[in-house]
Amino acid sequence: MTDALLEAVGVRKWFPLNRGITDVLKGRPAPALHAVDGVSLRVAPNEAVGLIGESGSGKTTLGWLMARLHEPTDGSIRFAGEDITHLHGEALRLWRRNVQVVFQDPVGSLDPRLKVWQIVGEPIRAQEYVTKSQVRARVAELLPTVGLPSDCLDQYAHEFSGGGRQRLSLARALSLDPKLIVLDEPTSALDVAVQAQILNRLVALQREKGLAYVLITHNVSAVRFVADRIAVMYLGEIVELGNVRDVLERPAHPYTKALLAAVPKPDPRRRRARFLISGEIPTLVRPPPGCRFAARCPFVIERCRTEPPLLREVPMGRGRQVACHRVEEVGDVPPETFLQTAAPAPKAPAAS
Repeated sequence: MTDALLEAVGVRKWFPLNRGITDVLKGRPAPALHAVDGVSLRVAPNEAVGLIGESGSGKTTLGWLMARLHEPTDGSIRFAGEDITHLHGEALRLWRRNVQVVFQDPVGSLDPRLKVWQIVGEPIRAQEYVTKSQVRARVAELLPTVGLPSDCLDQYAHEFSGGGRQRLSLARALSLDPKLIVLDEPTSALDVAVQAQILNRLVALQREKGLAYVLITHNVSAVRFVADRIAVMYLGEIVELGNVRDVLERPAHPYTKALLAAVPKPDPRRRRARFLISGEIPTLVRPPPGCRFAARCPFVIERCRTEPPLLREVPMGRGRQVACHRVEEVGDVPPETFLQTAAPAPKAPAAS
């Protein structure tokens, strides 16, 4: 495999919680929310890796760990082979120009008191000794690359649409010529036409500048369009990892099958199979001892409840990894074999 540009190695992020009366009486330590639990993921130069999963699966936390916006509880973060887990102060500030973030909420992440040239130029001023006129000139040159006019330097963020604000966020991330950008739901809350514009811009920028991306999203279509590889997360762990086409067309892990079966189909009249899962979602405060999907999995056996499966390579595509004890038995079985087929949609009445 190509040498990694950015690599998370066995990273954990546990958020401590208050110790309750039951914990005190039973002499237990303060509980912690296991948001990310022993995840390893590498991103090669000029590669886009998509992270998908339900809300609360740990996607954003992992992305923030890789950008050093969170301190890992355990594990390490490596950039270009160098361990940057414990960088602090001036060394961390200088390193940040390599990895930038586009946040999910452009309204909350853009200061309403600042003008465009100040918003986009803020990272430049944080990293370099530059004059106001130099910053304005660089921002004016940068704005057209994200589809914004260069004469909007003195406007405020609230004067832009949702898509315009997201373009401002992207311009700010690009202002330091980073090698990798963490994109946290970059198309959420945007209409379909604007989503397509943003995604096309991301692909074009990657080709022009040789960028690497970590794309965090619920939008499977966005992952299919932008990403080279895809990692599926469930309750703080990666359960499936591989080439985008391999995973989306031949999902192997039962959770991935369920997740992709829930994606709406464009033709409402087409008969479709539903991958039905039931059961309670385990708590991340005290995760179960075995597979975290066992309580909801239709293929569960006793071993799944007691022994956590390792993320291991399986012969279903180059570099394909799955965390499932039974993947050799059920991984290549089409979901329709185990699913309940929905009734066809009623025909529309004939025009009178």
